[in-house]
Amino acid sequence: MKPGIYEHFHQDEREFVDRAWEWVVNAGQYHEVKLTDFLDPRQRFILETLVNRHPDVHAAFEGGYADAERVRAIIAPDYRELDGEDFKIKVLSITSGDQKLLELEHGDYMGSILGLGIKRSKIGDIHVIESGCHAVVSEEIGSFLNLNLSQVHRVHVMTELLPMDKLQAAETKLETMDITVSSLRLDGIASDAHRISRTKIVVPIKAGRCRVNWKVEEDPSTNLKEGDVVSIQGMGRFAVLEIGGLTKKGRYRVKVGKYV
Repeated sequence: MKPGIYEHFHQDEREFVDRAWEWVVNAGQYHEVKLTDFLDPRQRFILETLVNRHPDVHAAFEGGYADAERVRAIIAPDYRELDGEDFKIKVLSITSGDQKLLELEHGDYMGSILGLGIKRSKIGDIHVIESGCHAVVSEEIGSFLNLNLSQVHRVHVMTELLPMDKLQAAETKLETMDITVSSLRLDGIASDAHRISRTKIVVPIKAGRCRVNWKVEEDPSTNLKEGDVVSIQGMGRFAVLEIGGLTKKGRYRVKVGKYV
């Protein structure tokens, strides 16, 4: 690892930084090509940062559609053309004749897939659609899921593996809220967004269960800005959509959107 790289990343990210740097070095020095598992946006940022530090390496990313949050990466020597590379991803279509399927949410599908012993890194974005669910999955576990996923939250389901051009991507839905806060601190905005006391919201933040833009954030006093995405384990996530002017009492007007 190059000296000074660690200082740019959170301590909890060092394991991934080490792995990603190894991929980069192997591509640059030993001409290896690496296809990664699915990366979240923070991991993608880390990998892109490390790739940019090596003059003889480049990378391409694919998650199945233009706005994919989770993507697989191919890291390769810069002389290798990456257009048209096979990222080995499939669509797992999940349907059912049971009307209770309409009540299932993102977490239900995710929980059932992970309950089969599948690692999160093998799963891309999950899209809850009118007919059920389209889950982006790595090709190597697609057949296993197709054979073994028969139930989602007590609803019996049918599955089918589809090519990526059959993906039906769900629109992101946000429940917007207008709040006023005394400051732009993380704990203040998060407590209002989740409708719990600031005392209670501080606990998961300090315990390392909060991420701002997919980066662990343990400081409740951190100021948020427009565009920030905040996720707290067990509570879901929200985005800071707009920071307006001050009220007559000197409080900030903030519009947030909770992901539903």
